[in-house]
Amino acid sequence: MKNFKKNSIILLIITLTVLVFVLKDDFPAIMESLKNANLIYLLLALLCFFIALLFEAKAYQEIIEEYQFDYSLKKSYRMLLITKFFNGITPFSSGGQPMQIYMLKKEGIRLTKATNIIVQNFIIYQAALVVFGIFAVVYNHYHQIFTSIPLLRHLVTVGFIMNTLVMMGLVIVSFSNKFNHFLVRKGISILSKIHIVKDKEKSLNKWNERVDDFYEGTEYLKNNPFLCVRTFLYNLIYLALMYVMPFFVILGLNHGPLDGVTPLKTIISSAYVLIMGSFVPIPGASGGIEYGYFKFFGNFIKGSLLKASLLIWRTISYYVPMVVGGILFNIHMKRDDSKCE
Repeated sequence: MKNFKKNSIILLIITLTVLVFVLKDDFPAIMESLKNANLIYLLLALLCFFIALLFEAKAYQEIIEEYQFDYSLKKSYRMLLITKFFNGITPFSSGGQPMQIYMLKKEGIRLTKATNIIVQNFIIYQAALVVFGIFAVVYNHYHQIFTSIPLLRHLVTVGFIMNTLVMMGLVIVSFSNKFNHFLVRKGISILSKIHIVKDKEKSLNKWNERVDDFYEGTEYLKNNPFLCVRTFLYNLIYLALMYVMPFFVILGLNHGPLDGVTPLKTIISSAYVLIMGSFVPIPGASGGIEYGYFKFFGNFIKGSLLKASLLIWRTISYYVPMVVGGILFNIHMKRDDSKCE
């Protein structure tokens, strides 16, 4: 809880700093753009987010149910909104997956199986993310929609490599039973030597059993290719809807001819922004995401429209789900506390 409070304070400071940076030069013009915004388009952008989350929730639900657990789409949707809160207040979005495992365990799913479910879904999500990244990089290579800036190119390259390595690492851990047993043996041996593990044999047997359970679940998923394809497509749709959101935001704020902005260019730009922001070690990748948005979307829109669209887009895609997730988490915890009384 202390870490959550600390991260929340850090996030608040960074958010205020970013707001000052964004608003300081064009405050009257930005306020005028927001005041005259077309709410229909902004609601469409908000709707994009909640529909996108529906596809992500469907992917989770189908993987969970393949492990022979009855889990409703409503529960999956609620879990993902709570995940947005924990991802939003932790560096590298590292708090979401542990919370998902905790919530599945509270539903009566064994820790090993819950971990397996989350890892397998994350692999499929990473695969979709990498595929979108490849598409964005290839499209920009042939159509040159962005001005070539060495720093941005390097940042995107690092982000793309990191996402690919994460996916490859998860695949190795998930599908190599021998490698996992090797890691367990070495880990237990080291912990035993420094007297953290007292009963070496007992710990080895327990962790080897968990590794076998994990591998068994992975094999089950591997032998269900149609499930992998479906959940992969769900994640692609999720990302496409998330990436197209700025297009509706820009439409809602722009009151003249919209030159050079198309849904496809918006999707490509968003993919670049999210790839670059994926390795920023700050809750919500704050600062890095805003910088990427200015640099990539700045190729199509300028001035107060660029800054106002950033504020609305970040509010819809980051702050709204984080607030809703935080409220749902509090309700969830109170419900659990009342069951324990």
